[in-house]
Amino acid sequence: MNAPEKKPQPRWTRRKDARPEEIIAAALDLFVERGFAATRLDDVAARAGVSKGTLYLYFENKEDLFKAVVRGNMLPLLQHGEALVENFTGSSGELMRRLVRGWWNLTGSTKATGLPKLVISEAGNFPDLAEFYYREVILRAHSMFRKVLQRGTEAGEFRAVDIDHLVHVSLAPLVMLTLWSHSFACCEREQLQPERYLDTYLDTLLHGLLKPQAQEKKHARKKP
Repeated sequence: MNAPEKKPQPRWTRRKDARPEEIIAAALDLFVERGFAATRLDDVAARAGVSKGTLYLYFENKEDLFKAVVRGNMLPLLQHGEALVENFTGSSGELMRRLVRGWWNLTGSTKATGLPKLVISEAGNFPDLAEFYYREVILRAHSMFRKVLQRGTEAGEFRAVDIDHLVHVSLAPLVMLTLWSHSFACCEREQLQPERYLDTYLDTLLHGLLKPQAQEKKHARKKP
């Protein structure tokens, strides 16, 4: 008796558990490209390659999807930074460098850098989303920088400063870099170079923080 003929199998199938990640990736692209208000769930589903009904299996509405986009892209970054701050054993100046560099290395080439501009531009019309982003992203970023500044001050590496306000001052140039890359960068004749920008930012910040004797030691180590 002949064995039953096997039906040809499709070359690939979409794994069900992969769909939320694919939808989130598509939503990030569209939110950054069009803004929150102009992005339609139909378009997100189409770009993700799923039906709108499938999208609703995972996300209740567009606000719920936006929150998933933020959590999926920003929380791993925040967790990485928080672990670095908790476990780093070197100087606070070097910790600050690694924190800033790590942030850009993980996000600089991704659409996630467009999230700050998106939230700022939409905050007036969607204050609940702005509050969500502030609570889940900005406050945690502030906490990380505050810990680094307090660590350096308590260890005698940094001079006494107004940490409450310096946290905001320290983060502002990083936010500006992301805003610039998604706005005026297209108008520049000479493209802003993020690596040089961050070098200049860190040099200015850390030289402003270091105590005079710490700066003298640093310069002495550089001499041949």
